[in-house]
Amino acid sequence: MDFTRVLVLGATGRIGGILRRCWGAEAAQWQSRRGAGPGWAEPGWAIFDPLQDSGALARAARGATAILCLAGVTPARAGAGGEGAIGDMSDNTALAEAAIRAGAVSGARVFLTSSAAVYGNQAGFLDEASPLLGQSAYGRAKADMESRGAALGAELGVPVCALRIGNIAGADAILGGWKPGFRLDRFADGHSPRRSYIGPVTLARVLGALVVADELPAVLNIAAPGGVEMGALLDAAGLAWTAQPAPEAAIPEVVLSVRALSAFVTLSARDGLAQTLVDEWRDMSRQEGRPMNWPMNWTGR
Repeated sequence: MDFTRVLVLGATGRIGGILRRCWGAEAAQWQSRRGAGPGWAEPGWAIFDPLQDSGALARAARGATAILCLAGVTPARAGAGGEGAIGDMSDNTALAEAAIRAGAVSGARVFLTSSAAVYGNQAGFLDEASPLLGQSAYGRAKADMESRGAALGAELGVPVCALRIGNIAGADAILGGWKPGFRLDRFADGHSPRRSYIGPVTLARVLGALVVADELPAVLNIAAPGGVEMGALLDAAGLAWTAQPAPEAAIPEVVLSVRALSAFVTLSARDGLAQTLVDEWRDMSRQEGRPMNWPMNWTGR
């Protein structure tokens, strides 16, 4: 597959790093707000702020068939101080709208990276038609981004697909957030929370298939099939943890349906196994020369 006509906004974030490693540095045009180090002078990088320089964004999007908007504000970065800090959750919507306006000029399809957080604390099996009950500021911001992005796309005639991504192995609060003394909820039946996950290599494969697909729905869940226990992930990684009684409000299982996604990419039950997820995380960490536990505030714009 040829990704050379894909523009990736927010390419210095954790997903951007995964894609550069798995797709190859020359596979797309990668955007960052500012350079840092000799690698940023390499061909393929476009350095500009998409919220401050619409002209640079339009030029970067020229000839693109797809714009993948990874840029956004995460909880870890919201309210952060310092130079170039991003502190407003509403920037998620502003960045999405900027990408869609660029898509209107270039004729590109636009992908917005959303999150399973838009579903809130709903238990059970969730598909794209499930109600959006995001309780966190992040979940609500992503739901607003989806809604306003869909409206603007319809107004401007730009095909928009919102990607509701589940937990990414290694960029999560369990594998990625582990530290000595880690504690994890355990329910009365002896199980730890079960959630939807996807490995970084599988994520890159899925996104690669989507950016070259002919027709896509307005929303897609992005995860490996089924769910995995968080305790099983830590066990597969050989990371010690201590069980603590799950609070009454804790939800034992939240699993994303990937039935719609399976129409565009082949997924197997093996992709969602704890050992597969851990192996992908470890392989990615070695190749990128990063510590096994990626910083939780590793993001981009």
